[in-house]
Order: sequence, then structure tokens, then C-alpha cells
Amino acid sequence: MEKDEHRPDPDELLASIQKREMREQQGKLKIFFGMAAGVGKTYSMLQAARQASSEGVDVVIGFVETHGRAETEALLEGLQIIPRVKMEYRGTFLEEMDLDAILARKPKKVLVDELAHTNVPGSRHTKRYQDVLELLDEGIDVYTTINVQHLESRADAVQQITGVVMRETVPDSIFDRADQIELIDITPDELLKRLAEGKVYVSDKAQLAAQKFFRRGNLDALREMSLRLTAQHVDQQLRDYMQINQISMPWKSGERLLVAVGPSPMSAQLVRWTRHLASAQQSPWIAVSVELPHRPLLQKEKDRQEKNLELARELGAKIITTTDTDIVAGIVRVARQHNVAQIVVGKTLDSPVRKFFRGESFITRLIRESGNIDINLVASDKMQTIKQQQLHLTFTSTLRQYIYSLLAIIALAGICLTILPLIGYQMIGLIFLFAILLLALFIGRGPVLFSAAFSALLWNYIFIPPKFTFVIGKPHDTLMLLLFFVTASILGNLTARIRSQQIALQRREEQAIALYTLAREIANAANLDEIMVTAVKQLSNVFSAKIAILFPDQASHSFLTPYPASTLTLNEKDRSVAAWVLDLRKPAGRFTDTLPMAEAYFIPLLTPSQAVGVIGVRTHRAEPLPIEQKALLETFASQIASAIERMAPVAVNPRIGR
Repeated sequence: MEKDEHRPDPDELLASIQKREMREQQGKLKIFFGMAAGVGKTYSMLQAARQASSEGVDVVIGFVETHGRAETEALLEGLQIIPRVKMEYRGTFLEEMDLDAILARKPKKVLVDELAHTNVPGSRHTKRYQDVLELLDEGIDVYTTINVQHLESRADAVQQITGVVMRETVPDSIFDRADQIELIDITPDELLKRLAEGKVYVSDKAQLAAQKFFRRGNLDALREMSLRLTAQHVDQQLRDYMQINQISMPWKSGERLLVAVGPSPMSAQLVRWTRHLASAQQSPWIAVSVELPHRPLLQKEKDRQEKNLELARELGAKIITTTDTDIVAGIVRVARQHNVAQIVVGKTLDSPVRKFFRGESFITRLIRESGNIDINLVASDKMQTIKQQQLHLTFTSTLRQYIYSLLAIIALAGICLTILPLIGYQMIGLIFLFAILLLALFIGRGPVLFSAAFSALLWNYIFIPPKFTFVIGKPHDTLMLLLFFVTASILGNLTARIRSQQIALQRREEQAIALYTLAREIANAANLDEIMVTAVKQLSNVFSAKIAILFPDQASHSFLTPYPASTLTLNEKDRSVAAWVLDLRKPAGRFTDTLPMAEAYFIPLLTPSQAVGVIGVRTHRAEPLPIEQKALLETFASQIASAIERMAPVAVNPRIGR
């Protein structure tokens, strides 16, 4: 059975398909994006709207702010404007977009300027981007505008650069949801010229802006930030397209790096080397760990591998754990799924004996199977340690499997002795061969080879004449015994390999089903309470654990309160650990090196801009969660955090986790 090494990762494929299905049912969002006011976002949006209208598209203006610019106001001609609604606030009447009128009119496309705007108190939604989300849910396409400083994840950086506090921000999830982002980019010199000519603000305000926000260095930094964010969005769209269309070969549109991380001491060196390379190239990077079902790691090796992955996480890598029957196949599969341009691995030296028994080396196979992906080999002074570790991993079947196979063959030999007069000694060989194939469904490759050798010896000693000797009287019996051993070894090994592939595929499918179930039920949840009940239920089922989801108290951010749906009871010590996790945005607790006295393992609920809560997990196991289960838990936490941010954006305190 040939293994499909280019099979798409079910988790990534599921997420891409869900995103595509959601976008097919909802309106399309196009964001005109820029580094600052005055670059021409509204002007470009109106030009695009006029072009769409000339093509017969039903376009209306929900809210457009021209700031008195004559050339911008001229573009309003010929476009239907939905009258604004007037609302009283502190004795003053203010104008807002009439959301209900737009929904009643139900155009194909609507223009909504200034996405980060805060609505007048008393409006249906607190923020304008929530109005936009409702329009999209009703199937109406939206054109909108936003500057880079209004993204929540960039607010702190902008304040640090410009000294200006951004009071109106939108969550990054709305940016990620955009079907199209059009970057409106001009040079800082051109923008400063427009500012001086009064095309951005009136003269008094323009002079103040030039002294504060619109300084040349500030604009350079903001421009770089907007360019980078747009590139990241396009890169994600490219990955979604490749996942959905099952394009396995990477397109070198970027220089994403991948480093293979294992339990060896060299992995830490590889992680640091990749971090330096990624920084020099200004490239994203991922750290990949491939688990082999037929070669389980010892606890000491698991701990070392977890530390290596934690180091990669701290240095900024995206962590991916996967299961495969072959390390090379697993690395190449993940690299293709994530459009990786370069793979970083350690340069190991195999002994002549090892090359004889194992054939083509790991490095040679990786270079051959990676196609047009570049391979970076990093030398190390720890070759001997790695060779010893790899040699150990070759023989990881348990002693119990060898004992079971020994007893099974002995028991079968006893049965065959009783029926020998009825079937003859030749048929005994076929019975042994069938037994080895059955054993291969339950044991590893080592015990299979042992069973083949031991059954050949028993067949010769007990059944092939002359009996109870290792002497074979007839030449054709010698050939038959030799063919039996070779056939049993090959078929048993193939059966064991198929079983390992099925285990790996089953684990990936179980993770995909769990993620799909969580995503579907969260998407169908009507409120925050339903999201929490669903999250606790799914986490409890998947991890066989008691779960607590904690949120910061509005009065005291250091005090966390478990959500009523939680099934795990926490003491004060556990709550203090959870508070540490919320503040530092890092996992801690049981089975970790940070605050291990806790009764549970805690991870933060992170959005791109903040930590909105903490998940506590306490299993009945006496050992930590396996690496792939920790990765699955982090994926669950990411989905839950996004759902919380989407459902209750106002209730989430933006200062948490800063």
C-alpha cells in the first residue's frame, strides 16, 4: 500500500474549507488600508464604487466622510446615499449610519467609511465594525477603510512610535476576515506634501499633526507596518488557496522557514540558528515535531523534546506537531502544506554499518523528496549523541510484545502438533505465515521479525523431517523454509507498516473531527454562555479531563473568576497560577517547569492583541499531556478565544495581557 505523502493536513484543510463556506454564505468584505489619514483610502473606495456601479452593481453609500475635500465629494455624484440617522448625545445631535435603513434597502454593495469609529451611545452596536459584521451576515458586500494604527494588535506599537494613544481600535479578527485588502500606499514625502497643502486637515490642525503624528520617522514606521500586514494577509490567502485546491508543491512567494525539532540535544541549536536566519530574512518560521506511532519516545526524551518546542515557541516560532510513519515524509508534508521555502535540519554522520542496514540516509532522502524546497544543513559537535539516540529509537517495541509473540507461536505450534497427521508438515508453514500476518496487526516490526525467525526454527525443529533436529533432509524443504522466512518477514513488515499508517491517519482524523465539532458548535452558539458550555463539554470529552475557563474580574484584573459552566474546582493557589498565565501569556502549572505545584495545567486564551482568559485542564493521567495533545489544546484555545472576542468584544478588557 503506497503512502500518499502529499495528503493535505486535515486540520488545515478543514479550516480552509470552513472559511470558504462561511464566505460563500456571507457578504464580501474589502478593506482599503493605509498607513495614516490622507493617503487616499476614501477616494480609492469611491472610485471602486463608481466602477462597480457602471458595471450594473447595486451600490449605495452607508457612511462616507469626505472631510470637505472637493475632489472626494465630486465622486459622490451618481451614487445613492442612505440618509444618516440623527441621535442626541449630551444635548447635541450627532449623525450616524442608518443600519436598519441599509438592511431594509438590501443593496448588493454598501460603502462604510472609518471602520474603527465608535458609535454614539444608544446605537445598536458600540462600534461601527459591528455594524459591518451584521451587514456581512445579511449577505451584503461592504467596502470600508481603516488605518494601520487602528488595529488592536498594533495599538501599543503605534503609541510607542508616535506617542499617540489609539482610543478607537478594531480587533484583528475583522482584518483577517477581509476577502480583499487593497493597500493605498504613498511615500511619506508625498503625504507630508498633501498635509502642507491642506488636503488632509485644515491648516491649524495640519500644523499640529505635522509636529506630532506626521513626522517622517513615524510615517516610515507606519508604512512598513502596513506593508507587512498586507503581505501577511495575502500570504494567508495563498495558503488557503493551496490547501483547498490541494496544491502540494510550495510556491516560493515568500521565505517561510521550517525547522525539524526532536528530542536530541542538537534541536535547541537548530532552533536558535533558525531564529537568527528568520530574523535576518524577516521571514516567518515554524517548528515541526513528527511523532512516529511505532517508535514511542521514553519519558526522558519526551521531556527534552517538549523543552525544545517550548524554546522555539518563546523565540517566536509557530509550533506544529504531526503524526507519521516516517520522519522525512512528515517533514515534507508539513512543509508543502505551509508553503515553506527552506527546511533546516541537523547534519548527522551515519556509520558504515548503519548505512548498510538502513540504506539511504535521512539527509539524502530529505533532499530527494523535498523537491524545490531548499535544505539548510547545520553541523554540530554532538553527532555521537544523536547517533546513539537514533539507534535507540529503532528498537522501541515493548518487551511485552516480544513475550506475547513468543507465547502465541508456541501455542500455535502445540495446536499444529495435534492436527499434523491430518494436514502434513507443509501446511504447517502456511498456518505459521497466516499467524504472523495477524500478529503484525497488533505488534511492532521488531516482534514481527522475531516471530518470523522463531516460527521458522520451530517449524524446522518440530515438523520438518527429520523431526526434533535442525537438520533438513530434502533440498526442497530447505528452499521452502528459506522462502517461508523471507515471505513472513516481508509480509509481516508490510502489515505492521500499514497498521502504523492507519494509526497516524486515525490520530489526524480524530483531531480534525474534534476541531470541526468545536468550530461548528461554537459557530451555532447564540451567546457567550452557549460558547462556554460547548467549550467545556468538548474539552472534557477530547482530553478526558476536568475543565475550568476563567475570566478576569472587571474590578481587579489580577482576580480570575471561573465561568459557571466549568467542571474543575480551583483553590486560591491554582487561581494565582492562572493569574500568572494571564499576565505573562504563557502556559504554566502541573507537569511544567513554571509553578508546577498547581493541580492543573493552564494555558492562556489569546487573540492577536490580548489575553481574554485562561483554560485550566486536569486529567486523570499521572503524566503530562502528549505533545500532539498539547498542540490540539492550543488550537482549541485559539478558536475559543476568537469566538469570545467575536461574541463579546466590548466585555473583553483590552489592557489584559499587554
